Amino acid sequence: MSTVHTATGRTVRQRTLPQIGDSGQVLLARAKVAVVGAGGLGSPVIQYLAAAGIGTVHVIDDDTVELSNLNRQTLHGVDTLGQPKTDGAVTAAHRLSPETTVVPHSVRLTDANSRELLAGVDVILDGSDSFTTRFIVHRAATALGTPVVYGALMQWNAQVTVFWSAPPAASGLPATVLTDVFEDSAATHAAPGCAEAGVLGAVVGITGSFMALEAIKLILGTGTPLLGRMMLLDGLTGTTTEIPLAAATASTPTVTPPGPTPATHRAPSAPGPVASGEADSSAIWLDVRRPEECRERPGPADTVELPLDRLLRLDAGPEDSLPADHPLSAVPPGRMLLPFCASGPRSAAAARHLAGLGWPVLGYLDGGLRSPASTAAGVQRG
Repeated sequence: MSTVHTATGRTVRQRTLPQIGDSGQVLLARAKVAVVGAGGLGSPVIQYLAAAGIGTVHVIDDDTVELSNLNRQTLHGVDTLGQPKTDGAVTAAHRLSPETTVVPHSVRLTDANSRELLAGVDVILDGSDSFTTRFIVHRAATALGTPVVYGALMQWNAQVTVFWSAPPAASGLPATVLTDVFEDSAATHAAPGCAEAGVLGAVVGITGSFMALEAIKLILGTGTPLLGRMMLLDGLTGTTTEIPLAAATASTPTVTPPGPTPATHRAPSAPGPVASGEADSSAIWLDVRRPEECRERPGPADTVELPLDRLLRLDAGPEDSLPADHPLSAVPPGRMLLPFCASGPRSAAAARHLAGLGWPVLGYLDGGLRSPASTAAGVQRG
């Protein structure tokens, strides 16, 4: 069977859509996209773009397949452990769409090579797992004037938006870029990735599918892209929320790096960071790390341990009764809580959730447990 006939048969259902048709399918076939990351988000992105008939897909990833990837990285399998992830992208895309050209780049994206690797594409899809790479993509895309479909994950939650430094004037869409939303700072870079915080594969698949959808809309020039607005997905509650980004500026980021969404309907306050040397000696230190992290590196004396996943299921305030075995049940009334984690983001989410429930929260430990020496020097318990 010829590739032309195969493509025609495979895309017949989407060509039936009035927003696509045969002319739209030609646009997709001529399109060139770049996908940064052939892992969790890259898996649904690459497969759905290939299935849609995108002409050329550049895939940038220098990593190899590990067993722990396979709960979410569906491009790969146990039979490809140790192989370059770009190989899985080529194989999967060819299986779905032989006429799609996949160009693998098994290199790490850097400021030195990013403009060359990303030049000439219609859309960039950023499926990376670190803000270091996201800011590299941002700098190159801003210089090139190319739209970026952005996705980020943590545990049951996700964020999806479109960044574009130079949208067509006739579109009326606002120019919004990564630094309008996330400050390029140590706090942003400290956001934990999937390896530290965990992630559910189904949430990754949903998010990557939304990213592929946004790229297709941009190529076709149809619908309303997620430019100037961000979609927040909460997998635990099965809900999505939209927040505006158009009014954001680099000095006043409007959202935090991706993290768990507090399961509360009360309006949470925004507790701030507290330096270890400035913490009130009467505050209760609350360790929200995983049990194995606590065992490997214990917190200060008299610390109360409450892992973040369990803390976020808490829906009771200090005036409510808790089970006797709950870590917070023995906290004296009125004592301030100071959540901490390994680097800061999880404790910030914990502080927001607790404050929203009415618990007295001093803030969260700035920077987390950076080193045993610094923690010991900063904690003088009375």
